[in-house]
Amino acid sequence: MEQKKFTIRVPATTANLGPGFDSMGMALQIYNEIEIEQISNGIEIHGFNGLPLSENLVYTAMEKVLTRYKRKAESIRIVGKQFDIPMSRGLGSSAASIVAGILIANHCMDRILSVEEIINLGTEMEGHPDNIVPAVLGGLTISIMDGENVVYSNVSIPRKLQFAVMVPEFKLSTHEARSALPSVYEKKDCIFNISRAALLVAAMQREELEKLRAATGDKVHQPYRAPLIQNIYEIFQQANDFGSKAEVISGSGSTLLAMVERENKDFKEKMENYLNTLPGGWKIHMLEADEKGAVVY
Repeated sequence: MEQKKFTIRVPATTANLGPGFDSMGMALQIYNEIEIEQISNGIEIHGFNGLPLSENLVYTAMEKVLTRYKRKAESIRIVGKQFDIPMSRGLGSSAASIVAGILIANHCMDRILSVEEIINLGTEMEGHPDNIVPAVLGGLTISIMDGENVVYSNVSIPRKLQFAVMVPEFKLSTHEARSALPSVYEKKDCIFNISRAALLVAAMQREELEKLRAATGDKVHQPYRAPLIQNIYEIFQQANDFGSKAEVISGSGSTLLAMVERENKDFKEKMENYLNTLPGGWKIHMLEADEKGAVVY
């Protein structure tokens, strides 16, 4: 390990964006930060609220990579400095932890891993690439599995857009959200999603904000997950009434995301006042997309 002390910062990610199930993801400016320091002996873990090592995704991801490459961690101290990404809310907390663990291992191995190797390792651990790729690269990405490898591409984000992230107190596990999905879909619903996903990429690239509502339509996951999120349709309608360009479930939920024009200065205050009338302890954050992805400094 070349550096005696360094920090890894990984952004939150929102996945699916409506029709892009398990393939679209975007990094947001909320972060987890992990500090690593070389020490004289052993491995120390601090700042993870007493989480057992077997349940600590940062540590287990690091160990998996080191084992894969037949390496061992040097004597290091791993400190969880900042955890602003809420867990089990559809904002990529597990992907952020996995990416952080891989980057720790990579630094212990003198940075031998390429970006593609980091992404493939992360996807193998996470199970799908939609959160991993933007967590590593930043921005809005499309990522697919081609055999055992991840193929990805970046999509431009309209400069006029910012993102209203509405986070409730209640959690929704990925397992629970995936269990709500059917095992078989009708052809018309598959066509619906394919066409919307293609339109969403084009509308983002060309900054055609007026097309985002149609382009974020979905019949693969949101209709089945909506009953798990109380007041979702009322929240979506209110966001629309306040000028949002589109509303989606963030990842598997429970967080909801609205795409809002930057010039809509009153959106946060109006939406916050409305959310305060609902149960669920909703909080709203107006966020920019993160364009850098995971960084080491």
